[in-house]
Amino acid sequence: MEIENSTVVTEFILLGLAQSQNIQFMVFVLILIFYLIILPGNFLIILTIRLDPGLTAPLYFFLGNLAFLDASYSFIVAPRMLVDFLSEKKVISYRGCITQLFFLHFLGGGEGLLLAVMAFDRYMAICRPLHYSTVMNPRACYALILALWLGGFVHSIIQVAFILRLPFCGPNQLDNFFCDVPQVIKLACTDTFVVELLMVFNSGLLTLLCFLGLLSSYVVILCHVRRSASEGKNKAMSTCTTHVIIILLMFGPAIFIYTRPFQALPADKVVSFFHTVIFPLMNPVIYTLRNQEVKSSMRRLLSQHVVC
Repeated sequence: MEIENSTVVTEFILLGLAQSQNIQFMVFVLILIFYLIILPGNFLIILTIRLDPGLTAPLYFFLGNLAFLDASYSFIVAPRMLVDFLSEKKVISYRGCITQLFFLHFLGGGEGLLLAVMAFDRYMAICRPLHYSTVMNPRACYALILALWLGGFVHSIIQVAFILRLPFCGPNQLDNFFCDVPQVIKLACTDTFVVELLMVFNSGLLTLLCFLGLLSSYVVILCHVRRSASEGKNKAMSTCTTHVIIILLMFGPAIFIYTRPFQALPADKVVSFFHTVIFPLMNPVIYTLRNQEVKSSMRRLLSQHVVC
């Protein structure tokens, strides 16, 4: 099927994560375990925050959105990957590839902006407590959530627009287990140097600057916490440390993938696997395990349902 940008490739063949049957089986089991155990945990976090009237602070509102984004993100790659493990030929249509790429960057970009919003929330709560309730009011929180969804959409639509303008007329084997910008660009039947630079700027440079900005903000927050003598010092330290761990888990692999020239490295697939499948499911769980209020609320919610 031929479209306006002279694309004649109608499908891409995914070469997968590994050729070894043993490795594929191990990965299949690992993903299945994560889905059966951790994914329901993410939905439990969302349900707990929605039902508990004691978890109405902006911090928990943003945590619920983080759990929702990560749960949604995990559905982009992992389910198809599980199906592909059971198929001899791993094929994805051109339109399906573009759709997967769009949602990957839409939700990924939104999550990066959400982590920036959560950093701002902690800064206001710890460094400007007298202004916190005024600045982080419910209307402002909803506006920030709307802004991050819009930002993720703009980021993703730019990626897709560049891809749609490229002609694909020959090779259709993607050396990966899902569709992403670096691998798709390599298959274009034209010089992609300028497009690669634009992609590095839109994904790589923005990711790196956002990462450095977030780390800098938490350094400021942690320095402020260490100088203070308030009763909530340990709680603030724990919360900020957890945020930093999540930032490292998300931005570390993204920086590795998107901030360098599009040249394949042996570690690319492994980094992409953890970035798109494992870490998104773990982020809210890591945060919850270090938050006593959410853990207590989850236990109360589960005990009520058990009693009923």
